[in-house]
Amino acid sequence: MINNCTRRGFLGRAALGMAAMSAAAATGSSLVSAGPAAAAGREWVPAVVIGTGYGAAATALRLGEAGVDTVLLEMGKLWDSEASEGKLFPSTLAPDKRAYWFRDRTAAPLASFLWLDVVNRPITPYAGVLDRVHFDHMDVYVGRGVGGGSLVNGAMAVTPKRENFEAAFPGIDADEFYARYLPRARAGLGVNHIAPDWFEDAECYQYARVSRKAARKAGLSTTFVPSTYDFSYMAREQAKTAPRSALAGEVIYGNNHGKRSLDKTYLAHAVGTGKVGIRALRKVTAIRKEGRDYVLTVREIDEYGSTVATTELACRYLFLGAGSLGSTELLLRARETGALPGLSGEIGEGWGPNGNLMTARANHVWDPTGALQATMPSLAIDNSADPVNPVFAEIAPIPVGLETWVSMYLAIVRSPERAAFSYDRASDGLRLGWRPEQSQVHVAKAKALFDSINAANGTVYRHDLFGQNKAFADDFCYHPLGGCVLGSATDGYGRVHGAERLYVTDSALVPGYLGVNPFVTITALAERNIERVLAEDVRPGG
Repeated sequence: MINNCTRRGFLGRAALGMAAMSAAAATGSSLVSAGPAAAAGREWVPAVVIGTGYGAAATALRLGEAGVDTVLLEMGKLWDSEASEGKLFPSTLAPDKRAYWFRDRTAAPLASFLWLDVVNRPITPYAGVLDRVHFDHMDVYVGRGVGGGSLVNGAMAVTPKRENFEAAFPGIDADEFYARYLPRARAGLGVNHIAPDWFEDAECYQYARVSRKAARKAGLSTTFVPSTYDFSYMAREQAKTAPRSALAGEVIYGNNHGKRSLDKTYLAHAVGTGKVGIRALRKVTAIRKEGRDYVLTVREIDEYGSTVATTELACRYLFLGAGSLGSTELLLRARETGALPGLSGEIGEGWGPNGNLMTARANHVWDPTGALQATMPSLAIDNSADPVNPVFAEIAPIPVGLETWVSMYLAIVRSPERAAFSYDRASDGLRLGWRPEQSQVHVAKAKALFDSINAANGTVYRHDLFGQNKAFADDFCYHPLGGCVLGSATDGYGRVHGAERLYVTDSALVPGYLGVNPFVTITALAERNIERVLAEDVRPGG
């Protein structure tokens, strides 16, 4: 028997698959008000969620379950139509226009191989699935599309160490959070664990076992990494009984199979409530207040970036889930242009890259890492208990389809380094005050760990992968955190100071560092916050 949750998810996935993403179609005519907004010639809905990433998706599901008609606005596209080769997404080794958000050349984390410019290539500008947002001294990778970062990440669903969580959120009851909201988030995301026995024999994880051996020789321990990639599906991939995705080099430009991205979990269930609709290729450019309502200026584009329409949408409850960059930009613009002049001066503060950097080691010829490499990391060096230099380093693949003898890592070092966003009127965008010396703090911490591994194994760093002959990629990050910090720019539940019924529900709430991949925590935080908001703020009919 199919329970209500499963049935709702099935209906939601069917709606997504049919591109039934218009809010009016999904929620009926009850979305349109006969009140002041309608009289002014614009559509009115009770609730709008900007973005479709982790915090936004969890928020939308709970609004829909509570019977609140809700529209999600997503600047990326709905990835529901296959290209000529029969796939939604391109492979890492053969990127095309689908790979990047309006770029004419790919911008992969690896800049070169053997110092040769063979990684990146020209592409047609298009509403692709991955964006590399440039700031002075720090670039940020973000997902573009219905599902946000869940479309392009490595699916590593890690729970933070309790001491890191408590340091980030001293006002949250950690006992309650770990007992109630983290399990809820893990269940909603479909987190699963690799079978240890299978891992030991899996050809596709030879690279991880080689790195584990090197770490153990240096006296370091490793731990398995939970995932939102279906490990049972991966086992079928290796057995060649299912189409390959993680074993076909797919990850940063999307996975065609296997991954439990948000469009298959939270968002599908949200649409399945019949109260939630998603509008893709809509970028909110401005927010203002009229009476009790928020009015959004929305630019609709086509897949090649041309403006289709510019409209206005009004709502009573507004939830910002556009990520650390997007939510912060909207609030800073509203404050600095005078559209919402009463917003907190703390908006823009507390940003950090979660101590992210990458590095790689050259193994001996007798330690091959394997030509077949699963793109979903399943193992990490866990030195987070070190009181002096805690580091959590995920063992990453280089899925090029041939032997490289390279061990690569995404390291997360404990970081006190923070920066602030500001609004630049000339460009109508964000500026980030990150300084190069702050990245060097991260490099020094990671280098201490990996120097010990190299010393124990007689190995060396690779300097040919990240550009500028660098051993550490310290000028980009995958985990942008902060800008609207919980308990500072907002109250303890994401309510923005200085604006009623305006909420932040994403990574902007996290003050710069968690010590692990943050998406499970972001989802659980959204679950906690929307539960309180629904109980105390939201009224039937707005």
